[in-house]
Amino acid sequence: MEHADSSLGPDDLFVLEGLQSKGEAWIVGGWVREFISGGGETDLDIATTLHPEEVKAIFPRSLMVGARFGTVAVRLEEGRASGKIWEVTTLRSDGSYGDGRRPDNVEFGTDITEDLSRRDFTINSMALEFPYNEDSLIDPFNGRKDLLEGVLVSVGDPQDRISEDGLRILRAFRFMNGGKNGVREMGDSLESAISSSLGMLEMVSKERVCSELSIILSGDWTNEIVSKMEELGVLKAISGNLMEKSECPLGSNLEVNLALLCRKFEGDGGQLRKILRKELMLSNSILDEVGFLHECKEESLETNASYLRRFAIALPEMRKKNVLDYLGTLGQDVVIFSKALKEVGEPRYGASPIVDGNELSRETGLPPGPRLGMLKGWLYRRQVEDDLTTFDEVISLLDNLNWENSEPTDWGKLEWP
Repeated sequence: MEHADSSLGPDDLFVLEGLQSKGEAWIVGGWVREFISGGGETDLDIATTLHPEEVKAIFPRSLMVGARFGTVAVRLEEGRASGKIWEVTTLRSDGSYGDGRRPDNVEFGTDITEDLSRRDFTINSMALEFPYNEDSLIDPFNGRKDLLEGVLVSVGDPQDRISEDGLRILRAFRFMNGGKNGVREMGDSLESAISSSLGMLEMVSKERVCSELSIILSGDWTNEIVSKMEELGVLKAISGNLMEKSECPLGSNLEVNLALLCRKFEGDGGQLRKILRKELMLSNSILDEVGFLHECKEESLETNASYLRRFAIALPEMRKKNVLDYLGTLGQDVVIFSKALKEVGEPRYGASPIVDGNELSRETGLPPGPRLGMLKGWLYRRQVEDDLTTFDEVISLLDNLNWENSEPTDWGKLEWP
């Protein structure tokens, strides 16, 4: 613990010292967990004996976002170097949880041990006193031991903890991820409590489910954790029959993982997008990517030059990576495809169209409009596929297309697949 202070920045120390000047304050939760386990950086959450209005008096720019439940988002004066926000929460003693989501009433307390006793898992129920000494760690539920042994244990009876807040079911899977230390193992009692309390998930908002699931599907041990979710019935409880893992291996890419879990959905990408938006409240960027990948699930990768060039130019780099991760997991030979893609190289002219709309209008007499735009798109596709480099080469393609009388929708544009 003697090195804990060196892991804090000047502004962290400034906030802690400010709180200590008027009351008591402890570092709690994830920061303590990650500091002990050697994990990555996480937000610095603080528990204090001070009430929200007292915290606000010390740090006037603070936001009273959850003051009813004792939480204040502390902001320092403009000009401080970090620009960080600290979640500072008054010690609490919660009442009953009538709706399975939030306490019916909150009573502020003065005992850090009582405050820690209302938390979910032992690894999240530790606190650090400030300033530090050899006895700084407050660990009434042996969280450090569980953390170092790689086990996930609830604070008290797991059935009671889950009955207080159904989100704790998903948080259990999130905290199975031990990062470089591997997958944490759930005890039998916690597994049993989860599988017998799946109905609690119906009380959790879709936004909260989405937030936790997104973290789980972006982690280091997604494959093992989602397998456990499926085994205990959680995957089905939050998605019905939409998501299925079974033998499909998962990585750490959120969009690819979602598309793989939904691979047996029989509708198209647009329909999948609508369902995921309704059921999980995902962002538009994630929905777009998952929908696109789903549209590609029947695509057979080809290695002819025109196909490869179109793939290389039509898709942004991240989408190309996602497509290959996705199709590779579904059994396509992406190694051969990637090798062929590298060998064919980039189109000699690059990614820009050689012929612009004004030039095409002069050559054809077409006025600005859909037909001219689609003709320009067809020429650009042919430019890329045939690796053309000059204006004359591209314009000469018009001689082989009945662009005046045929349907523009039949021409095709630069897209993949």
